[in-house]
Amino acid sequence: MINNLRLKLIGATMFSLIIVLSVVVGVITYSTYRGIIDDADAVLALLADNGGDFPDKVETPPDDDGIDPSGGNGGANNRQNAILESPELEYETRYFTVTFNNRSGNLVSINTGKIAAVDSSAAVEYAESVLEKRSTKGFVDDYRYLVHESETETTVVFLDCARNLSTFRTVITASLGISVAGLVMVLVLLIFLSGRIVKPFWENYEKQRRFITDAGHDLKTPLTVIGADAEVLEMDIGENEWITDIRNQVTRLTDMTNSLITLSRMEEPEPQYQMIDFPLSDIVEETLEEYRSLAKTQGKNLSGSVQPMISLCGDEKAIRRLLAVLLDNAMKYSDENGTISLTLEQQRGSIRLSVFNTCPYMPKDSLPHLFDRFYRTDESRNSQTGGYGLGLSIAAAIVTAHKGKISASTTDEKSLLMTVTLPS
Repeated sequence: MINNLRLKLIGATMFSLIIVLSVVVGVITYSTYRGIIDDADAVLALLADNGGDFPDKVETPPDDDGIDPSGGNGGANNRQNAILESPELEYETRYFTVTFNNRSGNLVSINTGKIAAVDSSAAVEYAESVLEKRSTKGFVDDYRYLVHESETETTVVFLDCARNLSTFRTVITASLGISVAGLVMVLVLLIFLSGRIVKPFWENYEKQRRFITDAGHDLKTPLTVIGADAEVLEMDIGENEWITDIRNQVTRLTDMTNSLITLSRMEEPEPQYQMIDFPLSDIVEETLEEYRSLAKTQGKNLSGSVQPMISLCGDEKAIRRLLAVLLDNAMKYSDENGTISLTLEQQRGSIRLSVFNTCPYMPKDSLPHLFDRFYRTDESRNSQTGGYGLGLSIAAAIVTAHKGKISASTTDEKSLLMTVTLPS
């Protein structure tokens, strides 16, 4: 249990850290990429408005209050204005343009004088591929383009963004690398520190388990003495309701003490189980036969479907107790004239054991707590059923020791299905 707590602590911390890093890297990635596109689109718009060339002097509208008149981001607008006002813009920008006639579709002009990596034929191919897409802006390879249409001509302006995109990819790769390295370092630290974090819980748990075991053994002696004294007293004065009640309560306390000791031993770091191969199908059939007569006397319908020739490597005594706990629980809490069914089947790579019973009421919100110690759906804790709320805890401990899983479910809140999955 403590190891599971430690794993959950590590898992929750790593999951939270991954979410935070993903958001941070995602915001950096988006803002950086958005900035590259906005800057490129501002330059492309300037070129398109001036026939594919830079004007002699770049003029930008004043922006005294830092607010974009169109309602956009004022900070982004200021950034674009600063770029457009740079005197080095014309000399550090690589671009080319291709112009077509709108009526005939013929090529009008090609301007590749500001770029060396693209010749005229390649420029025409890029422009034709853009027009086929019927989009006004976007990317072709590392070139950002803008389609500008006038009454007679269509001009496609391309801006080389390879340097900015390369820097962007480098930043993203570095961010991801640093994030992964950070996650690994945090994981190593968590593995080292989580042991110290859960150590107080482990010590308290060990003290609790040791107390239950020691107290259980210490209670056995006075309970045995009380039971023996009740028998002697009954021999002297005869049977009466008070002595009978004492003997019944001693029996209940003894059963509960034994259950607590058993559960405490099962939750030891290395419980003493004798793992051997045994015929599980035969064990289930025998247990079913033992409970058929009890079900008949209580007016309940018990049925079973057991697939033959199923074997299990486990502790036969513990599995017998698991079956008894599940059937006892179904018998005790099923409604009058209720239905109880047990199914055992071999599945792919596992063995599935399920016990179904009808019941007066089974709230869904109580299902996660059924395997807690001393938990009972009857909040009044009526003792008529004879339960202590320990049976399913013992069942869960047995299943866990056999590396299996146990769960409870209900579809209509008037029935209960216990499902045990064991490795085959």
